[in-house]
Amino acid sequence: MSEPSESTESTEPSESEQRFGEFVAVRTRRHVAELVLDRPKAMNAVSTEMARSIAAACHALAGDPDVRVTVLTSTHDRAFCVGADLKERNSFSDAELVRQRPTARAAYTGVLELPMPTVAAVHGFALGGGFELALACDLIVADATAVVGLPEVSVGVIPGGGGTQLLPRRVGAARAAELVFTARRVEAAEARELGLVDRLADDARTEALALAARIAVNSPVGLRAAKRAMRLGQGLDLRAGLEVEDAAWRSVAFSGDRAEGVAAFNEKRKPHWPGE
Repeated sequence: MSEPSESTESTEPSESEQRFGEFVAVRTRRHVAELVLDRPKAMNAVSTEMARSIAAACHALAGDPDVRVTVLTSTHDRAFCVGADLKERNSFSDAELVRQRPTARAAYTGVLELPMPTVAAVHGFALGGGFELALACDLIVADATAVVGLPEVSVGVIPGGGGTQLLPRRVGAARAAELVFTARRVEAAEARELGLVDRLADDARTEALALAARIAVNSPVGLRAAKRAMRLGQGLDLRAGLEVEDAAWRSVAFSGDRAEGVAAFNEKRKPHWPGE
């Protein structure tokens, strides 16, 4: 049997998988990483162990220069993530709950602070902390089964994974207040109308991965700098925001990616990004 040709390998790259504990996996294929929530028996409820695994996976992804886009997905057929593991929380003493708080926060901030563009693929329930994981991403793709919401006040707490800050930035203060204060669940069509998700698709995971692939053809240096500028500039006045943008521009203007991008354009070929 002959060896596969180079062209075949380039069009059909292999996929690698790394496990982070029992409940989280990272699959990588052609510069796109899939961060997989894999606790199906609990509909991906975020336990302490799972939170540690999400944080560890995000730490590894943040340090991988080959990853240009990360897609957050679920293996469960009816849920993206139903939020915090309330059965575990019910067993905690007050002191244990306080000690667990930094671990829980690290999972959400891990996703939020990923330096590359991120896309959430929401299938089924994304409630409480589950919706906060999606909100931590730059873009949210959902399918018709999606049901999202922040119901924390109905059990005597508040959204504590970034929801009170991320939701107003996405849909505005008044709309976020209505959703948080009523604790109501929102189905896919209304979620798209309200801006809770960005795109509806027949298959959220397939569409999110396709979107990630389209993003990943671009300069990794440019993508990370653009994300940094948008994140840091959010909420600033225009003058301050333009200074953030200028700093990001200076970080890429003399990069190898910029030189390659200009050369490829002039030579009418696809760029081969050095990623630096």
